[in-house]
Amino acid sequence: MAVQSPPVERAPAARFIGLLAALGVLVVAVGLSVWVGLKDIPFSTVLSALLDGDGSIASVTIRDVRLPRALLGVLVGAALGLAGAVMQALTRNPLADPGLLGVTMGASTAVVLAISVFGISSVLGHVWFGLIGAALASLMVYALGATGRQVATPDRLVLAGAAVSAVLFAVNSAILLLDPAAFNQFRFWNVGSLAGREVGVLPVVVWFLAPGIVLAVLMGRALNALALGDAAGRGLGANVGRIRLVGVAAIMVLCGAATAAVGPLVFVGLVVPLVARLIVGADQRWVLAYSAVLAPTLLVAADIVGRLVVQPGELQVGIVTAVLGAPVFIALCLRKRVGQW
Repeated sequence: MAVQSPPVERAPAARFIGLLAALGVLVVAVGLSVWVGLKDIPFSTVLSALLDGDGSIASVTIRDVRLPRALLGVLVGAALGLAGAVMQALTRNPLADPGLLGVTMGASTAVVLAISVFGISSVLGHVWFGLIGAALASLMVYALGATGRQVATPDRLVLAGAAVSAVLFAVNSAILLLDPAAFNQFRFWNVGSLAGREVGVLPVVVWFLAPGIVLAVLMGRALNALALGDAAGRGLGANVGRIRLVGVAAIMVLCGAATAAVGPLVFVGLVVPLVARLIVGADQRWVLAYSAVLAPTLLVAADIVGRLVVQPGELQVGIVTAVLGAPVFIALCLRKRVGQW
């Protein structure tokens, strides 16, 4: 059997230059997101509105609609990319997805209840319910994974996440089948979109996403200690249980807040860490850094594509990421070394 080579380890200078280049692409994507839309606005007017709003329709469109939308895309993308990278590192499975811990389904169930039981139709109301649902689902998963005398190992957490997700999916299906009006509202949230989010959504989720992003980025060295297994990590002086608890908390906050804000988005948290690992190697510090930049670039670019392909309508970003992410994921799976950790 042929021996498969490990991911290429780039020199630190090359990694840093690549990260700066990725940041430059992200800045360009954000600029295009603010500039491009259904209504054509001259570039000079965009700059003027950003520097000093004059209250005109163009200025309000730029400052109150497009700029918050682009910033929300950056935060949500970084959150999903980091959540996926942390999840893959904790489970030592390059095909793991942050949704495996039941966070996404917890947020979805809470939004269904908000619509059907409490009659809440505002996006901001959905965000609060989604955050609460994601938190409760994560606590349930961790409690189940830590039952008995055994510690909450990655395998136990994933199994607990699958069980909780299955139960919550059944609850969702039952409510939506019995309440067609709730289904009609829920389907717009469930597809995943940056459009139509109220201005108040960004200030709410930033209080969750910003600390979660910082926490995940700072976990790089600790996650490297777990790369060779729990026993090797303990031999290096790492507190395996605490690292895993902090990692699950970071995934809960990042994935929960992101899902609550824009709905479930597939492939972003799965594909981007894979690409980052193929670029920079196995060092989790660099994988996390690249994931935090590449994921929002993908999400903002997908949002721009969604505005352009079906004009005068708009294609939700969740559909675009699925269309773009599926073939990329298949191509990555066909690479022999993706399955290795």
